Amino acid sequence: MLLQSNDSLATKIVTAIQLGDIDSVRRLLHSNRNLATARIHDGKGSRTLLHIATDWPGHFPNVAVTIRLLVASGAEVNSPTGGDVGETPLHWAASSDDVDAIDALLDCGADIDAQGAVIGGGSPLSDAVGFGQWKAARRLVERGAFTDIHHSAALGLMDRLDARFNRNPPPTPDNINHAFWYACHGGQRTAAKYLLDHGADLNWLPPWEQLTPLDTARREVAMELADWLQSIGARSANEIKE
Repeated sequence: MLLQSNDSLATKIVTAIQLGDIDSVRRLLHSNRNLATARIHDGKGSRTLLHIATDWPGHFPNVAVTIRLLVASGAEVNSPTGGDVGETPLHWAASSDDVDAIDALLDCGADIDAQGAVIGGGSPLSDAVGFGQWKAARRLVERGAFTDIHHSAALGLMDRLDARFNRNPPPTPDNINHAFWYACHGGQRTAAKYLLDHGADLNWLPPWEQLTPLDTARREVAMELADWLQSIGARSANEIKE
């Protein structure tokens, strides 16, 4: 079933889901066959009802109950959005820092490492880390998400970071710079120093935005880290361009 976003039924089910009105959700599912598997189209692509339950800003009332009800009624927990980016509901829950939704989706069988994130096409953890949704990121790690080197750096997971350097082949210079930038994005001074000691470029500019490690530390208000970076010669992107 494909519904336009301004259809009466679409409006009713979206409102019920985001208000946490479980009785109305249950009634609408019961009276409209195939509604649980419906996709709502808004001109930019389509999304499932589980995406509606995990849409920004998330944290809708009764979200865990809603998710379990939708899945029990036939909603596909790993169905991606339509359009250019194919994010699953778990990606959206991660982007919203919604731990209750994350737990409910995982309990219902969501693929914790599903690919398709708006951040580099990666996993839900990539979205959580990229958008600085730290509660979501840590819960995904607790639930068993795969951590790449930059995830470990951003979260200050020093045991995982050290283990990565003790494997063959070792991280490439680009891997190290990427991880260092994310350590600064996450405000992780110990990880940042570790990566500098392993060859990271103090003033590396990532391809996705013109912010140096110092810039991203300042943006995330990690001022102790930013002051330390500046004390050892870190510069902003504007200073580099001058």
